[in-house]
Amino acid sequence: MGARPGLGTVVAVLVVGVAAVSAAAIFIRFAFASAGASGPGVALLLAGVRLGLAALLLAPTWPGLVRARPRPGAFAMAVLAGVFLAAHFGTWVTSLAYTSVAASVTIVTTNPIWVALFGWLWLGERVGRLTLGGILLATAGGVLIGLGDAGGGSAGSAPLLGDALALVGAWTVSGYFLLGREAQRRGLSIGQYVAVAYATAAAVLLPLPALFGTPYTGWPPAFYGYALAMALTSQLIGHTSFNWAVRWIPPVMVTLAILFEPLGSGFLAYLFFGEVPPPLVFVGAAVLLGGVGTAVLGQARG
Repeated sequence: MGARPGLGTVVAVLVVGVAAVSAAAIFIRFAFASAGASGPGVALLLAGVRLGLAALLLAPTWPGLVRARPRPGAFAMAVLAGVFLAAHFGTWVTSLAYTSVAASVTIVTTNPIWVALFGWLWLGERVGRLTLGGILLATAGGVLIGLGDAGGGSAGSAPLLGDALALVGAWTVSGYFLLGREAQRRGLSIGQYVAVAYATAAAVLLPLPALFGTPYTGWPPAFYGYALAMALTSQLIGHTSFNWAVRWIPPVMVTLAILFEPLGSGFLAYLFFGEVPPPLVFVGAAVLLGGVGTAVLGQARG
């Protein structure tokens, strides 16, 4: 599995990952605009194409995957992680058709609380009081951002539906990270793991647009271009960075880092779409940052 990286290396990888995933919501909005449609079928097609392209770009890892001899359960966990990832994208990408960028991204990145809860229930992992307090504080900050955004006049066509879909996306991505860590701990390399997980997610998602009568071809070239942009940046760089980091540090710390995604996405949404956050969003951002700092301090103290 290689030598354990230093903390500075892990932090640098997480910073790059956050920057890469922050652009995803913007690419999705542009893709919807280029297609002139944003319903569930189009959203599922976009997510499926994104993951399918990412899986194709990982084709060079497959010969090594065939020769891999990990411990029992590694491949099963990688496949199940891919199913969870498909559910995450299917719900989250669809949420962006109904609610605002800031609300959707904020809700879907409440996963630190769910990772901590699922890790405790499934793996028996406990977190210290200071870390737990930081997680709750950071999540409260996320809620404030979502509430402020919903009251700012840019909540979308069906904000409650969009927010509910984003919440399911938070639950499923939490399971995806926990399963991914276990698959790697059982002997799969990061390249082998993401190749299986991304291909599985693509296989689950790609048949679904047909259920909504959504065609796979005939969309403007820009639509497929934005899907490729997401595959290269948000998927291969962003998600793979998080999957690599979760092998070396507690998953809850990785998901706390991902909480910075709404800030990046919100800033880009302001630049490209003119979505101006109301004051409560800035208050929530300050609370969120305070919570992340508290959780990191608690983790450092053990």
